[in-house]
Amino acid sequence: MSKTQQRELPAFDWDRADNKGFGSGYSVEEHNRMLELYDNTLSEVKEKEVVMGTVVGITDREVLLNIGFKSDGLVPASEFRDMPDLKMGDEIEVYVENQEDPNGQLVLSRKKAKVITAWQKIQRALDEDLVIDGFVKRRTKGGLIVDIFSIEAFLPGSQIDVKPIRDFDVFVGKKMEVKVVKINYANDNVVVSHKVLIEKDLEAQRAQILNNLEKGQVLEGVIKNMTNFGVFIDLGGVDGLLHITDISWGRISHPSEVLHLDQKVNVVVLDFDEDKKRISLGMKQLQAHPWDALAEEIQLGSKVKGKIVNVADYGAFLEIQPGVEGLIHVSEMSWSQHLRNPQEFLKVGDEVEAQVLTLDRNDRKMSLGIKQLTEDPWTRPELRAKYAVGTKHKGLVRNLTNFGLFLELEEGIDGLVHVSDLSWTKKVKHPSDFIKVGDELEVVVLELDVDNRRLALGHKQLEENPWDTFETVFAVGTIHRCTILNKNDKMATLELPYGIEGFSSLKNLGKEDGTFAEVGETLDFKVTEFSKEEKRIMLSHTKTWQEKNEPVKEAKAPKVAAPKAASAPAQAERGATLGDLDALAALKEQLEGRN
Repeated sequence: MSKTQQRELPAFDWDRADNKGFGSGYSVEEHNRMLELYDNTLSEVKEKEVVMGTVVGITDREVLLNIGFKSDGLVPASEFRDMPDLKMGDEIEVYVENQEDPNGQLVLSRKKAKVITAWQKIQRALDEDLVIDGFVKRRTKGGLIVDIFSIEAFLPGSQIDVKPIRDFDVFVGKKMEVKVVKINYANDNVVVSHKVLIEKDLEAQRAQILNNLEKGQVLEGVIKNMTNFGVFIDLGGVDGLLHITDISWGRISHPSEVLHLDQKVNVVVLDFDEDKKRISLGMKQLQAHPWDALAEEIQLGSKVKGKIVNVADYGAFLEIQPGVEGLIHVSEMSWSQHLRNPQEFLKVGDEVEAQVLTLDRNDRKMSLGIKQLTEDPWTRPELRAKYAVGTKHKGLVRNLTNFGLFLELEEGIDGLVHVSDLSWTKKVKHPSDFIKVGDELEVVVLELDVDNRRLALGHKQLEENPWDTFETVFAVGTIHRCTILNKNDKMATLELPYGIEGFSSLKNLGKEDGTFAEVGETLDFKVTEFSKEEKRIMLSHTKTWQEKNEPVKEAKAPKVAAPKAASAPAQAERGATLGDLDALAALKEQLEGRN
């Protein structure tokens, strides 16, 4: 140091340096000025906040950051893996976890800073309706997982595009612009949408399409969705419905039979509602109607072939060619009068031949018949001889009514068995008490009317009328052992010998001890009335004991006359003859064998 420099340096004041320590010799004013200068060089740092830091050192394990605090902070290098080009001087957001740990070190975290700032950016994007960039990481059930600001957000499949997306994998690993539509902080869940961006772009296009839309206008569209009742077609920002009945002139059961998803098709506008923005479309209307091309040789009586395309309760529809169908009514399927369900005769897909019964080309209607291709059984010449009165036949019970049953002897030939012609001995109130549908029954022809297609049949006529014999067995005054079957308010039903029924009024059930006979008792009854025509026998138990107690009247002397056979009552009183017993025994065997 030169002498000149020595002369320019101020003299050191040794009096201010004492034994109180370094820096203790400053005045209060100087001390405050020094603290102010020191504080200006440092930033005010608070814990649990995100601050900007400058990279001042990089090692293999750590990154040293200066945040303007009295000491620098260390952050693990693993938190900078997404920044392979990190260098000295880069500014990074970090989170202050602790101003001073037990080692006196400032504790920082870039990972937490990224999370906090990410949620802040996400909230701002939701509040301000911002468009943000995302990266599709993977697919998940029902949608995609999109990375936005290092936070995983859920993109539902319905929010990817305005049209249904069937393959989510094509978006994985690609960038996508999205908008935040929902935040759930409780579950750290974010929902985003890409569809809303497309919808805004399509709004103007949709308005333009609706303004220029007219009935009969032909448009091109893409099938975006398919249902059982039709397909939805994207017309370029607005959807229209193509109903299944407007796809093809021919009958189809599902649109997928002729169309497929993402297919481009030409359609015509059938109708539209401006308020509800509903558009009805048609595709078959772009083609000529098949009825216009129906061959002229198809006339009344013509035979046609086709496929059954639908079966209803009243008949079946036969498709002669695509778009041309005829109805086969159930009554025209068979000569049988008991075909009630067409599904018993035909099913969808059957290939059948039919005859044209009616044809209206203007109204595009046609009725067909199948039975006309076979001979009408009522017109066969041998019918009169085969079903002559008195001939015996067997048939199946097809239907039961209150007045009788219908028996099918062969296809197309039915006969009626009246309820009164079922049994000689039993009073049948309803045919179901005697037989059931599907049973086989033997009958005899009572009447044949070919012109009116009527056949009267009887079952009881297969046997002789037992009432001719009963007239002698159950003559008035005869006594028989009977069992009471049932009672009502006025009458009791009795079971007589040989399985026939009789009747007794309630007052005639009085017994000698003053009581009345009950159901199930077996007692002697006297015949008081016999009607062969009405097949009715009236009896009385009371008369069996009352007449015993009556005084015997003196009989008048009989006139002398030639001997003659005893009357039926007299015979019954003293017992049946051997001939009667043989006849009754045979009758009993017949009745028991039939029952």
